[in-house]
Amino acid sequence: MAHRITDACVSCGSCAENCPVDAISQGDTQYVIDPDVCVDCGACAANCPTEAIEAE
Repeated sequence: MAHRITDACVSCGSCAENCPVDAISQGDTQYVIDPDVCVDCGACAANCPTEAIEAE
């Protein structure tokens, strides 16, 4: 099960910097996680300053 980024995202980029498989990219209004690439490690959620990332 992949993680997802909620509307609480402030587009700081911390999640993308900490993703070991590069599953996170800048979307139109906030960062997004590619569920086909995500390995569900939780590194993004652990580094999100606004707690905008949750398990799907």
